[in-house]
Amino acid sequence: MNRVIPGFNLCGATGVDVLDNQAMLATRNFILTPGGKNTSIGPVLLGLVWLLASCVSVPPREPGIGPAVSWAALPGWQNDRLSQAWPALLSSCRKVPARDARWQDVCSDAALFPDPDNETARAFFETRFVAHEVSGSNGAADGLITGYYEPLLQGSLVKTGRFRYPVYGKPDDLVTVDLGGLYPELRGKRFRGRLTGDRVVPYFSRAEISNGKRPPDTAVIAWVDDPVALFFLEIQGSGRIRLPDGRMLHVGYADQNGHPYVPIGRTLVESGALTLEEATMPAIRAWLSANPDKAGEVLNSNPSYVFFRQREPGEAGPVGALNVPLLPERSIAVDPNFIPLGSPVWFDTTLPGADKTKPYRRLVFAQDTGGAIRGAVRADLFLGFGEYAERVAGAMRQRGKLYVLLPRQPTLY
Repeated sequence: MNRVIPGFNLCGATGVDVLDNQAMLATRNFILTPGGKNTSIGPVLLGLVWLLASCVSVPPREPGIGPAVSWAALPGWQNDRLSQAWPALLSSCRKVPARDARWQDVCSDAALFPDPDNETARAFFETRFVAHEVSGSNGAADGLITGYYEPLLQGSLVKTGRFRYPVYGKPDDLVTVDLGGLYPELRGKRFRGRLTGDRVVPYFSRAEISNGKRPPDTAVIAWVDDPVALFFLEIQGSGRIRLPDGRMLHVGYADQNGHPYVPIGRTLVESGALTLEEATMPAIRAWLSANPDKAGEVLNSNPSYVFFRQREPGEAGPVGALNVPLLPERSIAVDPNFIPLGSPVWFDTTLPGADKTKPYRRLVFAQDTGGAIRGAVRADLFLGFGEYAERVAGAMRQRGKLYVLLPRQPTLY
């Protein structure tokens, strides 16, 4: 611990000057010591050097994509069945080349291999991409990994005593203003609201929609029997609704009311209803079921409200933010401020369950986003549809590392 010299800041400019002067004085005294004895100066100089070194401030590493790493640095890279990730690559190739010219040659080459084996796929990624480790705030190597899935709800096309909770399509009065068209520095930013006379004002919040300021019934896609299940359908972004005659209605994300997403798990933790460790999806649903008189208030603490669209029966899978179908256990949602949409990402984490230490490592693709997905080392794994997907996604709250694969720069001659 540095001893503070009264009147000086050792790690400010004046303090460093003082230490420099003391070092020079000690050195001069050392040179003039009779007989050349230097038994006392060594510790003095070492101490001064240590004090000077302690004043050097290393700025924290910015969160995001870091320098390149070798393929050997990716834990488990040689063990993944990369041929299973190939369809996700081809899906990304449908959209990314228009956004990033570096992908044009990558995707042209990928089209030459419609169904590669694992080793061919591995060689392709190693020769066309470069791996980069992603770091979070203050250089943190790991971050939060969660999961999402396609839930199943029970519903009807008509409102009944049982089915009375509406699944809304995008309302006609919801408008989106591209702020980048007005202010170039706000490129990519959008404002969602509604017209009131000649003014655009914020759209209704969840609480306002729940309390009567809702879209007309003509905007309803279907009616379901469980408001909590409907709320979690919004969080997942897509799902299926089983109608009374057995038909299945597929719905997907269409738009959102423009209000920020607030996790109700945080609301329950801050109120003391649950601990942070308890705030998993099953525990939250159980609490809401056991406290129906408080459920509405907790749900309304999240002002964000999602509107849906009906997916066509032959449409492949739910569609993510990249506007391509999501592939179970090969697609993830990310924060596009840090990881470019469409990118391959090496995923190093675990799954919840009995063996929580068993590695879960595979190549996935950043093909979706989410209101709760914020930060560089933050990902949401799409697990698909069914009981397994629901169980794992509901309990998934793991730590993990991410490595982004970026197209290799062409060699210039």
